[in-house]
Amino acid sequence: MITIRPARAADAKALPAIEQSAGEAFRAIAELAWLADGDNVSVERHRALIAAGACWIADEKDRPVGFLSAGIEADALHIWELDVRLDRQGQGIGRALLERAVADAGRRGLAGVTLTTFRAVPWNAPFYQRCGFRILEGAEVDRRLADLLSDEADHGMALDQRCAMRLDLR
Repeated sequence: MITIRPARAADAKALPAIEQSAGEAFRAIAELAWLADGDNVSVERHRALIAAGACWIADEKDRPVGFLSAGIEADALHIWELDVRLDRQGQGIGRALLERAVADAGRRGLAGVTLTTFRAVPWNAPFYQRCGFRILEGAEVDRRLADLLSDEADHGMALDQRCAMRLDLR
C-alpha cells in the first residue's frame, strides 16, 4: 500500500536514485534518451526543498518509491520534480502525489500550481492536462517561467519541445 506523506530530511538520500530510475523512461524516446544519463538533483538541493516544506513522498512500507518536490514562488506552488520509480509507473502514484501537492497549495491559499515540462512526452504535458493543467502561451508565460524555460534551453532542452503549465486554483 502506498502512503503519500510530507518528505523528511532523511528521505533526501533516496531521491536521486528514484529520479534516476524515473529518467530511464526517456530511453524510449530516441531524441530524449540523453536525459536518462543526465545529472540528478543533489541530495543537498533535496534537503533544502524538503526544509522549505513543499515536498511529498510516495512511501511503500517505509521505502520511498516516488516524490514530488516543489517550492512556493510568488502566488504559486511550483513543481520542480515529480518522479516515480520506473517499475512503479502507471499505477497512479504520480497522480496521487500531484493531487496532494495541489490540495496543499489550495490550503495555503495560493492562486495556482505551475511547472515546466515537455509538450509531447506522454507522461509530461498530456498527463498534466488530464489533471486540469493548461499550457501557457505567449504573454501568459510570466518572467519567472520564461526564465526557467530559458535556463532549460541553456542545458540542452529544445525550447520548442518545452512548455510552462498552470493549474488555476482561484
